[in-house]
Amino acid sequence: MATTKTAANTAAKKTATKAAPSKTTKAATTKAESTPEESEFQEFFVDELKDIYWAEKHLVKALPKMKKAATSPELAAAFEKHTQETQTHIEVLEQVFELLEEKAAAKKCDAMAGLLEEANGIIEDTDAGTMIRDAGLILAAQKVEHYEIATYGTLAVFARTMGRDDVADLLTQTLENEKATDVALTTVAEGFINEQAVAE
Repeated sequence: MATTKTAANTAAKKTATKAAPSKTTKAATTKAESTPEESEFQEFFVDELKDIYWAEKHLVKALPKMKKAATSPELAAAFEKHTQETQTHIEVLEQVFELLEEKAAAKKCDAMAGLLEEANGIIEDTDAGTMIRDAGLILAAQKVEHYEIATYGTLAVFARTMGRDDVADLLTQTLENEKATDVALTTVAEGFINEQAVAE
């Protein structure tokens, strides 16, 4: 009888072990189900948002200086318009941070810092009241636009890939606005500024 009981107990223990997975098995399952790569990617994504947030906040301060340095009223008006639009871009980014439940914070953007420094250098190296300065300012401004177009375009794709169409739609709105500004600057440059600059 004792032998029969012992065998029955052993069989019951084996069945219980099969029915209840060990803590190690549970931990392994949880780890497999979670996606640390996605969370790391979102962290990278948010970091890049902080980068362009810094860029926009510094651009909105630099544009009035560029407007003041411009010779032609048309270019000055373009800079004025873009200053207002850039303020809107900042507000849109703050909406994006809110949607992601992240604090809106800026991280220094070395690329924008360099581009704005270059714009200052053009102002310093050209004479006031010349179309050469205007041509240089448009060059500097379009470099900024192209950087922003690349950034917003990529971030919008990232957001959509992450399943955040709400965020992607906001970033795409800003992207289209940046493209329109680039076209507007080209129109001003080709309208008369480049030709007059060459003639000076």
